[in-house]
Amino acid sequence: MATAAPAPEQLQEEVEVSSPLNRMMIALLALLGLLLSGYLSAYKLGLFGTIVCGTGGCDTVQSSPWAVFLGVPVPFIGFAGYAALFVVALLGLQPRFVSSRSIATLLLAGATAGLLFTAYLTYLEAAVIHAWCRWCLGSAAIATLLFLAALPELRNLRRA
Repeated sequence: MATAAPAPEQLQEEVEVSSPLNRMMIALLALLGLLLSGYLSAYKLGLFGTIVCGTGGCDTVQSSPWAVFLGVPVPFIGFAGYAALFVVALLGLQPRFVSSRSIATLLLAGATAGLLFTAYLTYLEAAVIHAWCRWCLGSAAIATLLFLAALPELRNLRRA
């Protein structure tokens, strides 16, 4: 007995669910975030004297009491978060993990946590520190784009 061919809508849905473009974008953005947070981490480690900013706000932000969260310098947290998203996105590009709900959950949860943490830090810059770090604003832009790139993972979470 022959089986019926899947309807075109079913094929389109499978292609959309397994499309790796958003995961490629997540990997690329996370790599950019790694480079940015790596630069700020190197500054925090004292590997060079001054941070290149242009406005002076970066030194103010990086030397504020809020530049450390739970005893860990914020750039280190960013580096770890971007590294985790980079690794998970690359794993999610592997054929056996393309439709993995676990990968989808990790990408969406990580990107959401990053966006919320970035929103908190940006609030501190505006309302408490009263200084803007261009590097931090760049990281905020990356975190926002990462969240938007992770939204298509909802399709993997919704499927049975």
